Amino acid sequence: MDEATARDVLAAAGVVPGPASDARLLALGENAVFAAGDLVVKVGRDAELLDRARRELDIARWLAEAEVPAVRAAEPEALLVDGHPVTVWHRLPDAVRPAEPRDLAELLRIVHALPSPSFALPARDLLSGVERWLRLAGDAVDPADAAYLRERRDGFAAAAAALTPHLPPGPIHGDALPRNVHIGPDGPVLVDLETFASDLREHDLVVMALSHDRYGLPTQAYESFTRAYGWDVREWEGCSVLRGARETASCAWVSQHAPSNPKALAEFERRVASLREGDESVRWYPF
Repeated sequence: MDEATARDVLAAAGVVPGPASDARLLALGENAVFAAGDLVVKVGRDAELLDRARRELDIARWLAEAEVPAVRAAEPEALLVDGHPVTVWHRLPDAVRPAEPRDLAELLRIVHALPSPSFALPARDLLSGVERWLRLAGDAVDPADAAYLRERRDGFAAAAAALTPHLPPGPIHGDALPRNVHIGPDGPVLVDLETFASDLREHDLVVMALSHDRYGLPTQAYESFTRAYGWDVREWEGCSVLRGARETASCAWVSQHAPSNPKALAEFERRVASLREGDESVRWYPF
């Protein structure tokens, strides 16, 4: 889905004030995210994401009832417009500063203290998107690389299922990165709720460990995260398994952009090569 397609869907949905052409594109990935007036609208890549969009709205309601600082839905139901799920959210006030790892840790402590909601949260099947992302990549990526990632996916899925957690399992954010925290005038707020799950709490902590090891997060920033949370997941023997699963998913995720973006293809190839060679020192770049 490119920006033009997403704008056509936004226009057809009729949920924003003024012309869809005036909406500001905030992000373009699995969702196109637009800001218009006091609303934010998410347009999903395809109809397969409709159930996830509906669940995200359920999660938003649950977090609101629990008074967790998180983005709030402006419309209670997801729409399906021209084969794309559409959800509408209240726009947050402008950020007063960038989110830092310690802000994320504080919100994770709140989330990790929550009991399960009345509705079922899925397990954090981190690897479930691999097949779809590789299918979207098609012939743009080397078939041998796609086969390698599928093999890694299956191996890490089995290994993760056998882990013994250090923390009590329960609700998690699922994509715990500072980019999913907004610092407004009243403090940190969680955004992007679609990956909420009920699973090992360690899933949320491995993300930042990988940010330190692969993406260049400074040691001081990582240590501020572990201090604010109260524990370093790298002390847990299962850390390498969840890290490997997330690396596999992160590599496959980039592949979906390869058909239309040479930079995405180059980053995909960098990541696959480092996995094949077992070189954990190779720097990955956010995409």
